[in-house]
Amino acid sequence: MKLSKFSSEELITFELKSTDKDGVIRELVDLASRSSLVKDQDELSRDVIERENLVTTGVGYGVAFPHAKTRATRGIVIAFGRSDEGVDFDAMDKKPVHLFFLIAAPEDAIGAHLNVMARLSFIMKSEENREKLLEVKSPGELLQIIDTVE
Repeated sequence: MKLSKFSSEELITFELKSTDKDGVIRELVDLASRSSLVKDQDELSRDVIERENLVTTGVGYGVAFPHAKTRATRGIVIAFGRSDEGVDFDAMDKKPVHLFFLIAAPEDAIGAHLNVMARLSFIMKSEENREKLLEVKSPGELLQIIDTVE
């Protein structure tokens, strides 16, 4: 699965400024809203925060996957953000999160949504892949990495 088809260079930042969970989510939603598939930025933000309040999407190893199935988008959108300092995201391992993938999916995109989540989870299991994403310098390079790593 080519994850880059759900993202683009303008949906990627290596300089998240926020130092808390809600701020990071707002920044990521701002990025995702650059996609023509996002119809309602405020609704997307509410839905992602509501989902995050159920249980943290900070999976550990410095990675989080804030996400929502929402009416705010017409298709699956992935936004990526990196924080060099790390953010307390209530991660399962209690460590700061540096790599964030926001995933927005239409309410009816059950199978595709789960496939995207599974693929990103598989990629981020690898310490080598996480290190690549901590070092990557350009959005194009990041998209290439998430499409080609094993």
